[in-house]
Amino acid sequence: MSTVLVTGGAGYIGSHVCKALAEAGDRPVCYDTLEKGHAWAVQWGPLERGDIGDKTRLDEVFARHRPRAVVHLAGYIEVGESVRQPERYFHNNVTKSHALIDAAVRHDIEAFVFSSTCAVYGLPQMDQLAEAHPIAPLSPYAESKAKVEEVLARAAGRGLRSASLRYFNAAGADSGGMIGEAHHPETHLLPLAADAALGLGPALTLLGTDYPTPDGSCIRDFVHVSDLADAHLRAITWLAGRSAGAHEAFNLGSGAGYSVREALVETGRLAGTPVPHAVGPRRPGDSPKLVGDITKARIELGWTPKLDLVAQIEDTLRWRRKMPR
Repeated sequence: MSTVLVTGGAGYIGSHVCKALAEAGDRPVCYDTLEKGHAWAVQWGPLERGDIGDKTRLDEVFARHRPRAVVHLAGYIEVGESVRQPERYFHNNVTKSHALIDAAVRHDIEAFVFSSTCAVYGLPQMDQLAEAHPIAPLSPYAESKAKVEEVLARAAGRGLRSASLRYFNAAGADSGGMIGEAHHPETHLLPLAADAALGLGPALTLLGTDYPTPDGSCIRDFVHVSDLADAHLRAITWLAGRSAGAHEAFNLGSGAGYSVREALVETGRLAGTPVPHAVGPRRPGDSPKLVGDITKARIELGWTPKLDLVAQIEDTLRWRRKMPR
């Protein structure tokens, strides 16, 4: 059994990564402040309360558990908030991540997997975004992720093996209903649409209908959170086989795009009632279309997403009906 430190392991994606690690026979150690995460989501290993920017606390936890790998998911994720408070995002997401990366180097971590985002690409210059696409983030949130990728690339010179996983739109929930998305406030499309359809939340606001897309709403590439978790395990294995000092980026998506309006229609169909919604202005920092080319992850990591948009919406609806509130 190997130990893996999962920062942000009490959060949405982090808890699914912990579950996947435990099911694979590894021991996940959740490192989380619980500012955004939830203690009830820590079910597969110990919880270590701590901040990723706290050098002393990091050294204590690394020394106690001796992880072979780090999966780094801790960070602020709200695009709109990052536009209003850019300094807060750079401090929390970049400066503190630098402290964590330094700790990983000090403790000879075998593999470091970073939760990045497709938003680092900015305005698409091709129909499907490949990893070679220029990095041109539109929001401070996306810029903070791009800067951490730069820090990891430099850390390769100190022997760190790392992978930046550029997520497209994470969606869905554990199919067994044990964990799922529970942000406060919630800003992601599918849980907001599910809550609106189920009468558990207000009508959804569709952010922008004047984009240069067939129906005027943004087009996004949705990927099931359990498929994302599987990719993290594969990235750890892949990095362990690399020579010392390497950094690579991988897109994680489905390779297909759906507009926001299409996702709302499908959510209404599966919920048995249309999704109540209003139309609002564009959100600053959003791209009209983000669809990923996932060829590199397929070839290098042997990763293929298995759960489509219908499964993502079904799992979201199931989870929103029962989630702690």
